[in-house]
Amino acid sequence: MRRRATGTVRRHRSLSAAVALASAGLLLAGCTAAGKAGEADSASGKDAKNQTVKVGLVYSRTGLLADYGKQYRDGFMAGLDHATKGTGKVAGHRIEVTEQDDAGDPGKAVAAAKNLIGKGYKVLAGTTDSGVALQMAPLAAQNKVLYISGPAATDAVTGINDYTFRSGRQSYQDILTAGAMLGEAKGKKVTVLAQDSTFGQANVAAVKAVLGAEGAKVGSVLAPPSATDLTPFARQVKAGGPDLVFVAWAGSTAPALWTALDQQGVLSASKVVTGLAGTASYPVFGNAGSKVSFLAHYFPGAGGGNAVEKSMLDSVTKAGGTPDLFTPDGFTAAQMVVRAVEEGGATDSAAMVKALEGWSFDGVKGKEQIRAQDHALVQPMFVAKLRGKGAGARPELVGTEPMDKVAPPVKPSAG
Repeated sequence: MRRRATGTVRRHRSLSAAVALASAGLLLAGCTAAGKAGEADSASGKDAKNQTVKVGLVYSRTGLLADYGKQYRDGFMAGLDHATKGTGKVAGHRIEVTEQDDAGDPGKAVAAAKNLIGKGYKVLAGTTDSGVALQMAPLAAQNKVLYISGPAATDAVTGINDYTFRSGRQSYQDILTAGAMLGEAKGKKVTVLAQDSTFGQANVAAVKAVLGAEGAKVGSVLAPPSATDLTPFARQVKAGGPDLVFVAWAGSTAPALWTALDQQGVLSASKVVTGLAGTASYPVFGNAGSKVSFLAHYFPGAGGGNAVEKSMLDSVTKAGGTPDLFTPDGFTAAQMVVRAVEEGGATDSAAMVKALEGWSFDGVKGKEQIRAQDHALVQPMFVAKLRGKGAGARPELVGTEPMDKVAPPVKPSAG
């Protein structure tokens, strides 16, 4: 297979640090990868019908990200039903899914993947955690199997090798969505409010890389992770007079933070932006929720009730699940698996890769496309407000950012 041209690189610089937003809390671990699709895969050309395509679903069924893992798994099963029209088959091939729990542990994920590959599995999907994704990707390339990562948001997965794709959004798309709320960035003042930790510092670096490159003046207010009185930090933010406050916060002090920002008038003095996490996080914002602008990967209804979104919502609900933040990631992964098999066959991984590259399709979020150059999933992103308080808080769509406007820059594969 040809090595991809770099394409037209957007004017944004690449991120100087991988980001995990408070909305996802995903962890990173660095690694490298290699592998080219098209090098002596197990079969060539279209294969015979009536074969079984074994798909290994390796995700966090337990562990810190188990809630996200369940959302992904529910979405995958709904997507498989949708894409195969309820038959579980595509192009005469039966899709057989085997679930494996990685518990958010890269070592467990790799062990499970090796076991599946040894049993002849040609497709792996899942991955809730970014650290896991960065270990799985090189394994897929080395063994020439199709790998579709899930909610893992690290930008490093995009373009890592020919065999790796993603079915969710990446951190760069989060930051670009926040930037869209700022409008013209040149000369604007942006303050990142975060904890003084690796997590917080990575967010500062990311905002500087994206919005700073567009001419914004990016500063930060960093609080010790152990701080419980957050009023001084809220005052410091307000005193700086920023046009945009980007909040990246994780942990049990979040309710105290939003109370402090509200009481000190920050929410009325500046546009305050943060990531919208899952349904369970909505009550955390208290009275401040209606005053914050949320960048959103997804929430039920964000897709405008298109036919694909309706199919996902109905199917997951009927199965006893609750659609949430990462349900579309699983649904999209199933759509990708079906496309790969339908156009590439049941055994030829290189053909599966080719079938996915450049594919445009109707997804839960609307029109989406797998960029051929680096396998980024170009997709719309959303801006939302929270209405109501406590357990009754619900997101309301304010606007949709078109997929091209929040597309990450083209990143050539590292392998």
